[in-house]
Amino acid sequence: MPSISIGTPHSPGATKLMLLGSGELGREVAIEAMRLGVEVVAVDNYPGAPAMQIAQRCAVIDMQDANALRALVHAEKPDFIVPEVESIATQALVGLEAEGFNVIPTARATQLTMDREGIRRLAAEELGLLTSPYAFAGTEQEFLAGVARIGVPCVVKPVMSSSGKGQSLVTDASKAIEAWQYAIANSRGRSARVIVEGFVDFDTEITLLTIRHGEKTSFCAPIGHRQVKGDYIESWQPEPLSAGVLESSQDIARRVTDALGGSGLFGVELFICANTVYFSEVSPRPHDTGMVTMISQHLSEFALHVRAILGLPIPPIELVSPSASHVILAGEHGREPRYTIDADALEAPGSDLRIFAKPTTRPGRRMGVALARAKTTDEARALAKTIADGVTIMVTPS
Repeated sequence: MPSISIGTPHSPGATKLMLLGSGELGREVAIEAMRLGVEVVAVDNYPGAPAMQIAQRCAVIDMQDANALRALVHAEKPDFIVPEVESIATQALVGLEAEGFNVIPTARATQLTMDREGIRRLAAEELGLLTSPYAFAGTEQEFLAGVARIGVPCVVKPVMSSSGKGQSLVTDASKAIEAWQYAIANSRGRSARVIVEGFVDFDTEITLLTIRHGEKTSFCAPIGHRQVKGDYIESWQPEPLSAGVLESSQDIARRVTDALGGSGLFGVELFICANTVYFSEVSPRPHDTGMVTMISQHLSEFALHVRAILGLPIPPIELVSPSASHVILAGEHGREPRYTIDADALEAPGSDLRIFAKPTTRPGRRMGVALARAKTTDEARALAKTIADGVTIMVTPS
């Protein structure tokens, strides 16, 4: 393997990574990049975002403004452009890549996966992967026709959203229009389209972290997770799968990520029904459910992502111990949050905690994550929940 060269931050030879999105996941990517001597430029649409607090440089722009995005990239001239959120002017990334900038994993992958329509059509219609039945709609009339064709129960999501925003389960066709309105109101970006998905009564839902590096593909142990209204609440690793299901899951993940191309870590979401594996979604970046790897693995998903971006080797991925994560959510709108932490829970062996240091709160906003290791995933889940329940957030009313 050829040697990798990394320059010194703030020097003409610096190796520069630009994060487009500077939340809690971007913060961990920044930490891992800086550990390897990379200069990080953290970008988001509000000041004081978590990654901005630690990066060498930062910028506040509307990342959906193609002109503003292009101007910033041309001014900074990063070696790597690393999208970390959905609401980005992806067409601008396509143009920047054509100019010679390195978009991670590729501009096409970012464009396809930022929009559920693009990635679903790739998976189901081009790759022939098994998915739930689906329909896309851009008007109320198209939406109601889609619900009638798919049937109830069905799941309705904006084609562009994150963390479960705008997602709902329709069990009564007469109330479907409420799901349409909720999805459109919570759509990210400038999209006004939704996906109607047939409900899959799955046994297990997993995230399979998949790393493309050089000519190789590596996998982390499967991660199980629990969601509420489409938003991740807790995750654990490993999720036990039969040898056949694991092989099928890895085959699907490899086919999708090969089609997307580039280097980096992908979060591939799959439904497991008995011995059948359905493709659900893929993120071309670290996944929120993968925060458990900050305690479960020798190299976290963030460290693996940065290694793959830089072209550094990925050694065999070591699972240290059964582990779990549990999110800490805000309960109200406010600013200048203050945290009261129950110290007793953190005295337990294998306990850990991350506070994201976001400057403002809103109901349901993810403000931190509890982490735990134990002899079994059930024990780790119980400890992680105890740690999370021991954190109280007080805010100044906004």
